[in-house]
Amino acid sequence: MAKSTVTPRSDLTLFLGFTLVVLAMPIWLQPFGAAYPDLMQKFAIFGLFAIGFNILFGQTGYLSFGHAAFIGVGSYATVWIFKLMTMNVIPAIIFGTLVAGIFSLVIGFICLRRTGIYFSILTLALAQMSYNLAYSVLTPITQGETGLQLSTKDMRLLDGAVADGAGIPPTNFFGIEMSAWDGLFGFYFCAFFLIVGFYISIRITRSSFGSMLRGIKTNQTRMMYTGLNTRPYKLAAFVISGMYAGLAGCLMAAVDPLAGAERMQWTASGEVVLMTILGGIGTLVGPVIGAAVIKYAENIFSAIDKSVLVDLFSFLPDTLGTFIASVVSLFVGKGWHLTLGLLFMLVVIFLPGGIMEGVERIKRRFFVKSRADSAE
Repeated sequence: MAKSTVTPRSDLTLFLGFTLVVLAMPIWLQPFGAAYPDLMQKFAIFGLFAIGFNILFGQTGYLSFGHAAFIGVGSYATVWIFKLMTMNVIPAIIFGTLVAGIFSLVIGFICLRRTGIYFSILTLALAQMSYNLAYSVLTPITQGETGLQLSTKDMRLLDGAVADGAGIPPTNFFGIEMSAWDGLFGFYFCAFFLIVGFYISIRITRSSFGSMLRGIKTNQTRMMYTGLNTRPYKLAAFVISGMYAGLAGCLMAAVDPLAGAERMQWTASGEVVLMTILGGIGTLVGPVIGAAVIKYAENIFSAIDKSVLVDLFSFLPDTLGTFIASVVSLFVGKGWHLTLGLLFMLVVIFLPGGIMEGVERIKRRFFVKSRADSAE
């Protein structure tokens, strides 16, 4: 049996490197045109969402198509704390994450009675039920299609009443507004939770609990034949993953105090599946990379319209330039998902292990070869 190369020191190096890369985003993202707070906040929030999803899908092998429901529950709970109690984000985030955890416990208890495609369909069905409830039936709580928004009439027991004409107060962290430092405070606030979430995922992966989850993924039937009850481990993984998603929803509401049913649609659940597969299923860093790639592609390609393309190909003859612009416009703007689909197909065909498999191939090709040459 090959000896594992994973050591506490290598984990520490990985964690420190990850932390440095995240905190330095405003610097190294400058050349890519992505160093502005809103986009970096998306990188951090959806990276956290993907890390949590990977604990269930990558570690345990259970593919959920309903994780966006937990984002929605976390967002609604957070905004309600803003309306009823205080604009301080910490109590709201704690409450929203706990509510998402309780909700995921209920959903997991129901769905984990089945495995495989039946589990996936159950999560999809319950998530769509949650979306429809938020969109129509529970409008007194969710405000339906308009979304749950703040108002000057909100009581806010801890903050006190809002003075006439003062407007809605912004969210804050013990007095520091989330939009401080030109929005960078909101990014670093989200980045802190991303780093903590990444550290927890490392500890889970290297623990005996993580070994149990990987055993369930490899051969659950064999584990059950030994007399081991796998259900508590699966349910714990589901709840942890749901709380990650709920925390991501809380952070969305913290930086933008609005909660809408659209965050609970099945397309949002499918997006996190793409993030995880694109980055690398079961890897530690891969889901974060996949989330960043998809959100960056969404930001870049969705902003390009036909007029921009016409200017881009203006050096060509008018007829040819217009024709090329018309064809390319199908893959940008509102059709940017076509570009994402092509990218996903290329990765699945040539890199089944995701982007992290490509990184490993590069390491084996150059670094391992250079070591062998040095040894010779």
